[in-house]
Amino acid sequence: MNPARTHALLAGCLLTATTACSPPHAAPNAPPYTPRSRDLTVTTVPLLVKEQQSLFPFLKDAFAKGGVLDGKEVYAFSPSTFTVVEGDTIHFRLINPEDDDHSFVLPDFAVALAGGTEVDTTYVARRAGIFPIVCAVPSHLPMMSGQLVVLPAATMAGAGGP
Repeated sequence: MNPARTHALLAGCLLTATTACSPPHAAPNAPPYTPRSRDLTVTTVPLLVKEQQSLFPFLKDAFAKGGVLDGKEVYAFSPSTFTVVEGDTIHFRLINPEDDDHSFVLPDFAVALAGGTEVDTTYVARRAGIFPIVCAVPSHLPMMSGQLVVLPAATMAGAGGP
C-alpha cells in the first residue's frame, strides 16, 4: 500500500475512534435536560447464606473454618445497578424482607436496613459519575454491592419526556 493511502486510512481510523469515544453532543437548539423524579425499589436478597446448608450440602464445607465463605454470606441488591441523570431526584424504597441487618451506602449517603423492614428515602444525584453502592456489614462484602450510574445532564439535552 502506498504511504499516502496508509496515512489516509490511519487518519480515518483515528477520526472514527475519536468520534466513537467522544461524548454525544446535543443539537445546537436542543432544550436543556430537565431533572426528573424517579421511583426505584431495591430489595436485599440472600443468595448463599448459612441457613441454606441443609438445602445445599456443598455449603457446609464453604461456610466451615477455612472454607471459601468462612465468615461471609452472599447477599445482593436487586436490582444492583441504577442509571439516572445528573440532577434527578431518586425516591428509593429499600426492602429488607429477611432477618439479617443490611445497609445501603453510597459515597455520600447511608441508610440502615434492619431485618424485616422497608425504608423510603430520597437521594439527589448531584454530579455525574459511577458511584459504588455497598452494604457496610463486613461479612456481606465484597459481594453485596452495586453501582449508581449518573449520566451528565449535558448529554441528555433535547431528550424526550420522562
